[in-house]
Amino acid sequence: MSASRSDSIRGGGRATGGPVARSAESVQAVVKAYDVRGVVGEQIDEEFVRDVGGAFARLMRGEQATRVVIGHDMRDSSPTLSAAFAAGVLAQGLDVVQIGLASTDELYFASGHLGCPGAMFTASHNPARYNGIKLCRANALPVGQDTGLATIASELVEGVPAHAGAPGTATEESLLDAYAEFLRGLVDLGGIRPLKVAVDAGNGMGGYTVPAVLGAVPALTIDPLYFELDGSFPNHEANPLDPKNLVDLQQLVRTSGADIGLAFDGDADRCFVVDERGEPVSPSAITALVAERELAKEPGATVIHNLITSQSVPKLVAELGGTAVRTRVGHSFIKQQMAATGAIFGGEHSAHYYFRDFWGADSGMLAALHVLAALGGGERPMSELASSYATYAASGEINSTVADAKERTMAVLTAFQDRAVAVDRLDGVTVQLPEEAWFNLRASNTEPLLRLNVEARSTEQVDALVTEILSIVRG
Repeated sequence: MSASRSDSIRGGGRATGGPVARSAESVQAVVKAYDVRGVVGEQIDEEFVRDVGGAFARLMRGEQATRVVIGHDMRDSSPTLSAAFAAGVLAQGLDVVQIGLASTDELYFASGHLGCPGAMFTASHNPARYNGIKLCRANALPVGQDTGLATIASELVEGVPAHAGAPGTATEESLLDAYAEFLRGLVDLGGIRPLKVAVDAGNGMGGYTVPAVLGAVPALTIDPLYFELDGSFPNHEANPLDPKNLVDLQQLVRTSGADIGLAFDGDADRCFVVDERGEPVSPSAITALVAERELAKEPGATVIHNLITSQSVPKLVAELGGTAVRTRVGHSFIKQQMAATGAIFGGEHSAHYYFRDFWGADSGMLAALHVLAALGGGERPMSELASSYATYAASGEINSTVADAKERTMAVLTAFQDRAVAVDRLDGVTVQLPEEAWFNLRASNTEPLLRLNVEARSTEQVDALVTEILSIVRG
């Protein structure tokens, strides 16, 4: 690494025999609201990650933890960085359990299964030059800006104090089979009809976990696409939220005659569904489907949904006698509400799905098992099954680059003030309109963007609202 890059990471370098001190700006650039993430060699390196491990170990030691479980994805930098993090943990006197290659939800399983804090090395769907760390407490409880990351960031700036005691001990353990068996134990696939399942792993960790989980189900025939683990993502970005990254899976479903298509993101904690026609299924419809299955197990339970999820979700939950709780967008808010309310399930429109039976954490694979059980348990094709849960038209999330998000938002509110039935500010602004239409405008926390979501009874209504709102937002 060049001296200039090293200095930009360390913000001044190491005093002889002392801890590394860094600029607050360099640390804030990579310690995000929910994780640590940046460009390898420019924003994060082994020394930086070692100190993150040390600071995390100090935080967890203060909460009486004695060991940390560590997993990593298929990126070229992940084994080296995860080893550096482990060295930082060990130097602080905590033991380390290395599980090697893993999906993020497998790391959450390991945290719950072993009852200890965890660290997952991944940058999810970000390009190959990035890497990062998702941290959790024992039983997969989240570590966010307000629940530990700010403390870690402070120590990274000031320098992580050395530990006077003995170092910890490192061990290795494979948990892939235990993870797969645990998930299959939560969803009964024993009596389903035979299904052909096309799966696009996007060269991410789904190529590692799908064979272990779904490959053991006799009724399923898996048609794999891009299962080779390759952190350079040679075929397409491992981000199924972008429609262009679903094109190959859609084509495979149509040409192979598959009953369903599944697409996983880079660290395989999100799962997107394509029906037998090759058409994407809304994550809100999947949220409603899974909510119905979970409420059948526990009538009257609570279901969490974020505020850009279709209103069909809370309506269905209410019809089934459950309690729907609306939250802000973001996994830390969902997980907080899952814990606070004892919710049985939670869903986000970004295709993150959370389960009480999975320590309140998100698992795209577990959501996929529920969808396969519902599809295989009946005779309807996936398109008909999904349509029963998708009762509104929606725009999807539309981003606009703006110079002043607050001013543009106020301009939209002014334009709709005579038509608004209600306005709330839980996350950005959500405007309820007549005839069950609504829209939400949220400013990005990290970019000069306004994010728009619109829902209405018909596609024509949605298109008209999008056109009107964007004409104001974009001037």
